[in-house]
Amino acid sequence: MSTYKNLIGKDVNFLTTDPDNEQAEGQIWYNSTSGVFKNVIASAAWSSGANLITGTSLMGGAGTQTSALGFGGYVGPGTPNVVNTTLEYNGSGWALGGNLVAARSGMGGTGTQTAGLGFGGSTTIPRAPGEVASSEEYNGSSWTEGPNLNDALVGVGGLGSQTAAVAFGGGTPDTNATEHYDGSTWTNVPGTLTSARRYLQGCGTQTAGLTAGGSGTSTNEYNGTVWTAGGDMNTSRPNTGAVSGIQTSALMSGGGSGGTPVSGKTEEYNGTSWTEVADMAVNRYSSAGANGGTTSASLAFGGFLGGSSYSNSTEEWNKTGNVITAGAWASGTALGSAGYNISGVGTQTAGLGFARYTAPNKNNGLTEQYDGSSWSEQGDLSTGRFDACGFGVQTAAVCAGGKQDPGSMVADTEEYGGSSWSAGEALPAARRGAAGIGILTAGVVCGGSTGSVTDSSLEYDGTDYSTGGTLNTARQGAKGSGILTAGLICGGQEPAASNNTEEYNGTAWSNGGDLIATKITFGASSNATQDNSIAFGGNPNLATTFGYDGTAWSTRPNMGVGRSKLGGFGTATAAVAFGGTTGPSTGVTTTEEFTGDTTAVNIKTITTS
Repeated sequence: MSTYKNLIGKDVNFLTTDPDNEQAEGQIWYNSTSGVFKNVIASAAWSSGANLITGTSLMGGAGTQTSALGFGGYVGPGTPNVVNTTLEYNGSGWALGGNLVAARSGMGGTGTQTAGLGFGGSTTIPRAPGEVASSEEYNGSSWTEGPNLNDALVGVGGLGSQTAAVAFGGGTPDTNATEHYDGSTWTNVPGTLTSARRYLQGCGTQTAGLTAGGSGTSTNEYNGTVWTAGGDMNTSRPNTGAVSGIQTSALMSGGGSGGTPVSGKTEEYNGTSWTEVADMAVNRYSSAGANGGTTSASLAFGGFLGGSSYSNSTEEWNKTGNVITAGAWASGTALGSAGYNISGVGTQTAGLGFARYTAPNKNNGLTEQYDGSSWSEQGDLSTGRFDACGFGVQTAAVCAGGKQDPGSMVADTEEYGGSSWSAGEALPAARRGAAGIGILTAGVVCGGSTGSVTDSSLEYDGTDYSTGGTLNTARQGAKGSGILTAGLICGGQEPAASNNTEEYNGTAWSNGGDLIATKITFGASSNATQDNSIAFGGNPNLATTFGYDGTAWSTRPNMGVGRSKLGGFGTATAAVAFGGTTGPSTGVTTTEEFTGDTTAVNIKTITTS
């Protein structure tokens, strides 16, 4: 008689608590605490990733789910509509990489994020007469022009590595030809696709490759010499979506024809036949993917939605015993009073909002505490103001400087003890728009305006101010996070809008990675760390969110409501955005909470039904 251990290789265990990792997949156990049998079930599904910076179709793609590359593409009508942009994905968001030597769309792509290869494409839309034969190699930071393909091709497919690649198909006119690349030369080879086609993608290696779509439901397999027909897909995809994996285990997602996506249909290949699996959330074609991904961890991004719409969405495919929930913003309880140019400190479950501009009183000292579910009004600031510097935590906060209207800038510092404000040491000179870092007894007031934009920093020990390090770039309206000995500020105005980032070590400022785009009058996770922070919103009523990893900024999911002059607090994975304005002199009470990616074991209770 067969036992569960004989069949599956695992015992049925008696446990008081459930396992906390996906290695328990296939395990059955009796939980003596809850009195039921349980197991871990693997599932396969797409989940949302961080958006591309701009909706783009016909990009080249390479890499893996956690280290992907997207380059070139078409961003729609306008000038320039064919771009040379390169984007790098780290599993959390997209960051800018080095630009292509030549802007183009419909390129073939393969390789890795640090050893990528792009070739062919078109410098114009419509594609003729802009087809090109040039190829470029990427080293993780910059592109270098390499040798030309033997033919100028757009919509050419690619697979393999930077030094052992295959280019196949493409147009115009459509071809079934194949070329090999050895890292120095492109060579025509005898092998031909079973039919001429373009806008197709591939995966695998130079001696074991696969391409699907580009013409109906057909699949072609490559052995390094000859292409042969593989199993047909269930859904025709003349304009393919993203392909990833290897010849005997591949994934195809999206695709379409005649200007219409074929929904988000996804199919998995086992080397013989295709099986439909979970659909994508966003229907698209001419999307790109990480062709070095697997059937357990893949990535699709960008694409065309039909009409005049271009997708900026990213989706991650995971087959795992875990439930993966993508990071996202969600609506929170509204502020008690609308306002903008508002300051904040604290955590997602213990935050503080104070000093705001409201009409008609303008100079508002209103203070509200947030407990993760609702705001409650507390004791007001003694000096009503807006555009003030804030740092600290909910029970020990500092409000320094700010502006009054009508009136002038203020130098007052006030300290919050959990229910009311008391006077602290005044700033040496009145200033507004300074960024704050740290805690009540070890804080920094950074930059701002004292009548003109300043590069000075002041350190506060809870009693007195002293001169800190000088910023490399004077600015006002920047946002800060971290602590006195490991601080961060970004964005603001110099007086022009800035994308500059600086890091503080307690003595001196040094330049960090630039923001993806300029940000002014925005919010940030004020109580995050120097190497893990987010910035969100900004003028003109932006919803974009960027995350910093200590080296570079990358995209995160957008807020639900775009706005500027908003407040923020929390960490990079648990932040709050509140207040702000969506138009001239229009304060809002909107609150949103950001939760980063989460992973939990997919535990199911076994029942008899």
